[in-house]
Amino acid sequence: MSAMPPEDFEAAYEALALAIDSAGPEREALFLTRLALVLGHELGDIAVFRSAIRTALDGIAE
Repeated sequence: MSAMPPEDFEAAYEALALAIDSAGPEREALFLTRLALVLGHELGDIAVFRSAIRTALDGIAE
């Protein structure tokens, strides 16, 4: 899997922030869960999906 170019990463960050705001605080967790599952389906590889979960947890899980 290739890394996203920096300019696309910034655009993705902005799109995600706007979508989270649009979902609202009461539906933020639901939106993020659905997004993760959609992206996992697009990846089509459970090992890569699990790796992404571990990477996302690095530094925030106690």
